[in-house]
Amino acid sequence: MAERETRLSTAQWSRLVMEAEESSRIQLDEELESYLVFLLMRYHDRPEIAVGAIAPGYLEGMQQRGSLRRLQMRDVGDRCLLYSGLFPRRARRRLVTVGYYVDLGRSAYRNLADERFQLATTFAKLASNFVDLMDTLQALRSMSSDQPLLEPLDAMELWHSTGSRQARAVLESLTDQPPILQPPPEGSGRH
Repeated sequence: MAERETRLSTAQWSRLVMEAEESSRIQLDEELESYLVFLLMRYHDRPEIAVGAIAPGYLEGMQQRGSLRRLQMRDVGDRCLLYSGLFPRRARRRLVTVGYYVDLGRSAYRNLADERFQLATTFAKLASNFVDLMDTLQALRSMSSDQPLLEPLDAMELWHSTGSRQARAVLESLTDQPPILQPPPEGSGRH
C-alpha cells in the first residue's frame, strides 16, 4: 500500500512540475524534471529547511571530504533552489537578493560537478540550468497564489542578474511596455 501511495505522490508532483513548465514556457529534460520532482518530495514535509542560514553549510561542506562533502553541497544547492524558487520573498527578510541564492546554489552544484563521482554530470546540469529550475518552481508556486511571488524591484534585480523568465513575466504584468534594462550578455555570469 505504501508503495502505491509513493507512486501516486510521484505522479502528482510530476504532473505539477509539468504544468509549471508549461506555464513558464520552460522545457526541462527528463533528468532535470525527475530531480525536481524528487527534490520536492524529499523536502515537502521538512519545514526546518526554512530555518537557518545556508552559507555556513556551504563553508562546512567546502571543508569536508568524500560523501560528507557531497551531501553537504547537495543540501546547500537544493535549499538554494527551493528558497529561490518557492520562497523568494524570504531573501528580502534576510537582507540578501534572490540572486544570492542563485549564485550560492549554482556554486554548490558546480563544486559537485567538479568531483569525480557517478552524479557529477547531473550536478553540472543542475548548475547550468539553475535559473530554469528556479523559474519552474516559481511558476509552480504561482499556480496556487493570486499574488506575485516577487516584488517589482526584486523581479527587476533577478531578471537583470540571471535572465529569469519568471521575473521578466512579473515585470511585464505590471506595465504594457517591456522592461527597460536588458539582462547581462551571455557569458557574464548568467547561465
